[in-house]
Amino acid sequence: MSHKRIPKRKAAIAAGGVVALGAAAILLPNANASQDGSSDDAAAAPKTLKAGDASDLASQLSGLLGDAFGGSYYDGDNQQLVVNVVPGDNNNVIVQAKAAGAKVREVENSWSELQDGAATLKSEATIAGTSWSIDPRTNKLLVTADSTVTGAKWDRLESTVKELGSDMATVKKSSGTFKPFVSGGDAIFAGGSRCSLGFNVTAGDGSPAFLTAGHCTLGGNEWSDSQGGQPIATVDQSTFPGNGDFALVKYDDPATEAPSEVNTGNQTVPITEAAEATVGQQVFRMGSTTGLNDGQVLGLDATVNYPEGTVTGLIQTDVCAEPGDSGGSLFTQDGLAIGLTSGGSGDCTAGGETFFQPVTTALEAVGATLGAGGAAGGGAGAGDEAGAGAGDEAGAGDEAGAGEEAGAGEQAGGDEAGAGAGAGQGAGQGVGQGQGQGNGQGQGAGQGVEDDSGLTESR
Repeated sequence: MSHKRIPKRKAAIAAGGVVALGAAAILLPNANASQDGSSDDAAAAPKTLKAGDASDLASQLSGLLGDAFGGSYYDGDNQQLVVNVVPGDNNNVIVQAKAAGAKVREVENSWSELQDGAATLKSEATIAGTSWSIDPRTNKLLVTADSTVTGAKWDRLESTVKELGSDMATVKKSSGTFKPFVSGGDAIFAGGSRCSLGFNVTAGDGSPAFLTAGHCTLGGNEWSDSQGGQPIATVDQSTFPGNGDFALVKYDDPATEAPSEVNTGNQTVPITEAAEATVGQQVFRMGSTTGLNDGQVLGLDATVNYPEGTVTGLIQTDVCAEPGDSGGSLFTQDGLAIGLTSGGSGDCTAGGETFFQPVTTALEAVGATLGAGGAAGGGAGAGDEAGAGAGDEAGAGDEAGAGEEAGAGEQAGGDEAGAGAGAGQGAGQGVGQGQGQGNGQGQGAGQGVEDDSGLTESR
């Protein structure tokens, strides 16, 4: 776990699936540096912004535009904030948004109207296996039904969407099944459950703690960093299902080091603060099963109807995840903590939707601070002294981890085997594989290729 600092060793991240190509090349300290290309001759031209700055501007414009605000999203190709505006009879709102540096797009639905549509779905179509979120790029509600929604359930959902109108909502089918990504195995453990640590934080009383998914705590209140090991942390607060999926877990030893960082194996990403997600934003996830993966934010204020109950206020993404990744860190290349892995459908081979608990909401609810706001924050989405891959008596490397000191399986099954080898390649992308098998004599093999950033991707 990230309560200990891990020596930087060039090792491949152990992974259980395919990651999006280009993650290593994108995750560079100075990528997407903020620039303000405006001049006196083009004062109304959209500004070039980092995603974090675009999120701040979106929050400001939401209040400025009021009922005319129709949502916003980040255009990563042009590094611009696109703001949806319902102009009505007052063209001044468009002038205001442009003057602030946003690219303006006139749309049909305001943000409040889309929220009203979501409320209708909640009251008339809360069906296990469904989800909906606001997608500013289409200016509609994105409604998704998993493979369990059939027959009368599908008819009910489809009828409700039709009532809202084709200009308000669209519905699609997912081949997978919505579920929280918790599993028995390795990483952080309680009972027979395995999850991933999200971000280290400082609790309201000043003690070191970490955030993870709330559904993870259904496995037990005492957590350890190895299966069957001594407890090192105790659940303090937890929410699931309901208004979120998050938990605050306090370290039992008040002297525990809780660094504000995410360790990806070959690269440590300092976490500076928590930030709101922006649709279109490039994000990275660490998890104890699949290591490092990247993708985009697709929707905000998502509602997911898991079999265990309805969870609201989530972030919808196309980042893959698998069982055991729950609770893991969702963050940006420049060190902003965005979310905690909740659940979804699919896996890292076929893809699918994955939903995340916003970190900002979780911090506010539990009264904790992160990064610049306190002494801790950051942490191991996958793999600090926890494990992934296969190995150990539980089928996972004990002190291995997805992207920690070994490809997977170091000290797996009681034998210090399973190393990851990283071979630097100029500007190449990192691709690594690691696996370990525990049978009382751990075996592991890992191989990796690094890029100049020092980050090795799993594949």
